[in-house]
Amino acid sequence: MKRYIIEFGIGMDFHGQDVNKAAQKAVRDAVSKSCLCGLTEVLNLDNLDERVHIHATVAVTRPEDVNPAALAACLPLGKVTVNAVSGGLRVPGLYLARFGDKDDSIEVAVAALEVGIESAEE
Repeated sequence: MKRYIIEFGIGMDFHGQDVNKAAQKAVRDAVSKSCLCGLTEVLNLDNLDERVHIHATVAVTRPEDVNPAALAACLPLGKVTVNAVSGGLRVPGLYLARFGDKDDSIEVAVAALEVGIESAEE
């Protein structure tokens, strides 16, 4: 396995204090800044879902609450693994009960996506 791309993203849940929503936004942010055209144009890969591996690491304040399947669903192709680690931020925001807030905090997540390619020999 060789890594070809590492991309980072950030996501926030302004209301509801949901680390999953923040992590999903962080993963989508990282994806939105990447185009994997070189995998087909330079490496001549014809089956991206079989040869591409994406390892997503998300840092949130409550990693035990992360739903790995929900994060994997944010990634458009390949074999996906998800690792939630302690990190992220929790900062003061605005409490609005009608938006589902439990308190006045904002959850912030950081995601790192590592895209690797399985060699033909593997």
